[in-house]
Amino acid sequence: MLSTILSAFTVAEIRKKLAFTAFVLALYRFGAHLPVPGVNVEAVKAIQDSFSSDGILNLLNTFSGGGLSRIALFALGIMPYITASIILQLLTVVVPSLEKLSKEGEVGQQRITQYTRYLTVGLAFAQSIGYVFLFRSLTASAGESVITNFSAARVFLIVISLTAGCVLIMWMGELITQRGIGNGISLMIFASIVSGLPSGVQAWATSSDAVFKVMMPFVALAVIAAIVFVQEGQRRIPIQYAKRVIGRRMTQGGQTYLPLRVNMAGVIPVIFAASIMAFPPTIGQLVNNEFGRSFAAFFAPSGWAYIVGESIFIILFTYFYTAVTFNPVDQADNLKKYGGFIPGVRPGRPTAEFLDRVLARLTFPGAMYLAAVAALPTILFNQTSANFYFGGTSLLIVVGVALDTMKQLEAQLMMRNYEGFLK
Repeated sequence: MLSTILSAFTVAEIRKKLAFTAFVLALYRFGAHLPVPGVNVEAVKAIQDSFSSDGILNLLNTFSGGGLSRIALFALGIMPYITASIILQLLTVVVPSLEKLSKEGEVGQQRITQYTRYLTVGLAFAQSIGYVFLFRSLTASAGESVITNFSAARVFLIVISLTAGCVLIMWMGELITQRGIGNGISLMIFASIVSGLPSGVQAWATSSDAVFKVMMPFVALAVIAAIVFVQEGQRRIPIQYAKRVIGRRMTQGGQTYLPLRVNMAGVIPVIFAASIMAFPPTIGQLVNNEFGRSFAAFFAPSGWAYIVGESIFIILFTYFYTAVTFNPVDQADNLKKYGGFIPGVRPGRPTAEFLDRVLARLTFPGAMYLAAVAALPTILFNQTSANFYFGGTSLLIVVGVALDTMKQLEAQLMMRNYEGFLK
């Protein structure tokens, strides 16, 4: 494996892509430590414990890489963009004009992406306003004003700074996708979660709960092994191609297969579900009264309401995203067009029905696996007294993004006839 990594760095193009990805991620981490103008840095340091003790703030802080607790330029993280993507994908199914755009190929996708960007700016602006008043409400725990000289001009300055930071993150993520290695948005969430790993390991090492200290490594290894096992699992549908005459040449028929992954949606449903379930407790925190605090506590990430809701959304988004990314009718038409068929299944509509039936059987265990891996570690950790949030959702995202990025690097190496990571 070490020789393969060294081989990857010997290719100039891949080396430039890796260096560009690392540089953008380093800028992202720098922005998560750069405070926005108009905040009292000393007061911000005093409210760090408020984020670690509050479930939803801790979760949001995890996805922002600690930027929220520092009230940094990138405090919003990439969550507004993810929320906007969820809304646009749902509207694509409901609104006929958007559905028509989604079927127009690359041009239509560019238009939808542009709409997603506009919606991201609006969501980031609204969320920034809510966060400003949340920061102001933390003044009591800080002992001094978090936002100095609270006024309309100061609020506008902070809101614009946070919104601009979110837009900058979105642009950086798209740059990684275009010029680097891997999916930029996923890699930024990966970097945010991994940045909290040292503090998580320290919390585990200094924990007074003996059961947690013994159980944690085994649970983490079991979850990682389960993620890798299921992520790599696939059902191979045999495909037979008949001999065809193209011009004056006779093409030979052959056998191949159509790989259908058990978890075709990847970690996207987990990210979407975490983004949606973070919305109710965030609203409760922003209301900042007795009802709001009770509402936020009810949907706390360690509570049963959050776990059940997240599991349901993961299952729904797994089916939804699988249906969006894989169309059995289109696959059957393509096979028929190029002279391919599944042995024992007639081309055309019977092939589409066969693929749809196999996909439905694969998607169910894949969805249940995602929900179980996201929920079970959190449930186990809730039984201990340890203050540690690096549960199943975070592990799913980290391992899933790492596998997807490795596969993209593997594809780059295979194009240049180098032996890859995956045997």
